[in-house]
Amino acid sequence: MGVRVGQKEKCKMEDVRYFFDSYAVIELLKENPSYARFKDEQITITVFSLAEIYWCFLLEDENTAEKVYEKFKKSVILFGDEILKEAMKFRKQNKKQNLSYADCIGYTYALKHKIIFLTGDKEFSGFKNVEFVK
Repeated sequence: MGVRVGQKEKCKMEDVRYFFDSYAVIELLKENPSYARFKDEQITITVFSLAEIYWCFLLEDENTAEKVYEKFKKSVILFGDEILKEAMKFRKQNKKQNLSYADCIGYTYALKHKIIFLTGDKEFSGFKNVEFVK
């Protein structure tokens, strides 16, 4: 399902403690000291998070973006219609917070799988099941 930073083997969902939103992965890769304690955690993301991560690095350098994409595509989890629909309902209920659909899907996935949603997005700082790290 996902991989630990620096490892290539696949891990089981039982080993997953966190769902990393794109912000968390980017900060980890940019070596933000606040994210250092997560460097050995299994990274789990959706394809939408992968797109956001790729975009961020593509703006800086295409070669780096390609390397990051290849590394983290192994961390992408699949989700079904139920997660997608619940995530969009959650987004609608929290419309005033202007949450991205990618983050809403990740958050909903984390809730359903009883793992912590790791983010630095202030919009999520008050929600349950969130570890907010800046």
